[in-house]
Amino acid sequence: MLVNAIVDYAVFMLGTDGVVRSWNPGAERLKGYSASEIIGKPFSVFYTAEDREKGLPQKALAAARETGRFNSEGWRVRKDGTCFWALVVLDAIRDEEGELIGFAKVTRDITERQQALQKLLDGERRYRRLIEAVVDYAIFQLDLAGNVATWNPGAERIKGYTPSEIIGRHFSLFYTPEDIELEVPKRALAEATEHGRFEVEGWRMRKDGTRFWASVIIDRILDEAGEVVGFAKVTRDLTERKKAQDELKHVQEQLIASQKLEAAAALRTTSTIY
Repeated sequence: MLVNAIVDYAVFMLGTDGVVRSWNPGAERLKGYSASEIIGKPFSVFYTAEDREKGLPQKALAAARETGRFNSEGWRVRKDGTCFWALVVLDAIRDEEGELIGFAKVTRDITERQQALQKLLDGERRYRRLIEAVVDYAIFQLDLAGNVATWNPGAERIKGYTPSEIIGRHFSLFYTPEDIELEVPKRALAEATEHGRFEVEGWRMRKDGTRFWASVIIDRILDEAGEVVGFAKVTRDLTERKKAQDELKHVQEQLIASQKLEAAAALRTTSTIY
């Protein structure tokens, strides 16, 4: 009665040869076969042609026979030929003397979960391709301690380190000795942790020891429980802009100084006349 009341799971028995011996309403709803259509047939009909060619049904029975249980996820086939992503558990059934007399098989349709997971993975792959395509920004992640966890091509181009050279090392490596002495890296992570973001411009170091003027953003990364699990860091090289601003400032200062000299000269001339 319990097994027949279950409609969200296919629950049925197999003989030692893998032939279907029982069939519950959940199995009929899930796989599309009535009991009269499937009892007496091999359970391999639920597998895709590719999996049958690989001998997966036989391997599943062998694993359950040897260890007592076989668990797997994969595509299974309904009566109408459509496929669904299944969570499968296959348990060996033994009599009082320990002799194998068959198998209990439970199957659940988790297609929606698999599709959601696949959508998430596809999104992550698209995001990864996007990050890897960015070469004007250093985009990477830090763990809670501030060690580099990921590294994009833009980071390699700007900072000079390959992933194998920098992943696992502390991000303070990018700071000037003056900033390290002032504990700027430590304060940056503390501010990002407390307020969610740290944003600043300043001098940073490349692998070859040269400096560049950087725009830096550090965002905290939270897990589902709201706990900080790391940081996302974006750095942009603004050295050319910094040079242009400094040159403009220098020209403006020269202009102001020149104007002051001209004003002073004019004042002296006026004083001489009077």
